Formats: sequence, C-alpha cells, structure tokens
Amino acid sequence: MQVDFYQLTRDPAEQVIPAIAQKILDDGGRLLVVSGDDAQLGKLSVALWSAKPESFIAHQRSGEGDDSLQPVLLANEALASNGARMIALADGEWRDHALGFDRAFYLFPPEKTDNARAAWRALADRPDVERRYWKQDGGKWRQGP
Repeated sequence: MQVDFYQLTRDPAEQVIPAIAQKILDDGGRLLVVSGDDAQLGKLSVALWSAKPESFIAHQRSGEGDDSLQPVLLANEALASNGARMIALADGEWRDHALGFDRAFYLFPPEKTDNARAAWRALADRPDVERRYWKQDGGKWRQGP
C-alpha cells in the first residue's frame, strides 16, 4: 500500500482534498475522508460543494443517509462504509486503520509535523508500505526526498 504524506505549508486540507477527491473519482475510485474535528468536516463539505464552479463533488457525512452510495464519504472514523479503497486523513492525526486501504493521503499542517515524523518512522520498516512525501512549492506539489 502507498502512504502519501502531504505537508500543508500554504493551503489547508479544505483546499487540497477536493483535488485529490476529483482525481480518485476520475479514476473510478471512492474516497473516505477522516477528521476527528467536526468543524473541519463541515469546511470540507463546503469545499467539496464549491471546489469547481461548473460542478460539485458528490459526498455526504457518515450516518446522514445511505453511506454505501457515496463516492466521497466524510467521517470521524476510518470505516469505509462507502466501499472506499482510498483514505484521506485530513486532521494531521495518523490512524493505523489507514493501512487497511490501498492508498492513504496523510495531510498535516506545520503544527502537526511531529505527528507526521512519528508516523513516517513507524512505517519505515514495513515492507508492505511505500511512503512518499509531498510539499507545496508555490502553487504546485513537489515530491520531496
């Protein structure tokens, strides 16, 4: 499985998740977005509705309808009741449940760098995990060393 570490130095998760979600949906996949912060989930919902002026990214919060129908599900826990094989951890908190997915996007702001370092080290010796680090360089994402 692949874990992509996204260091958020310029844009918050609410601006990054819609682009990740759209790419996954374009590839025919589903996404579970996890945050322990209800306010952040609300901001993510607004961002998914308004990410592109010509359309929106269909989604809902877990438990507010039939989760299994949602291409993007927003949740407090890493339970993919929508059948997602991709997970985005939006709040800078690593969850080992993410290792049960095909790919994890771990987004962390500067104040959660220590959490990211601990997760990076914890995953270093796992032969089944490929780690990648991404950082913002101006308006683009660049893969770091």
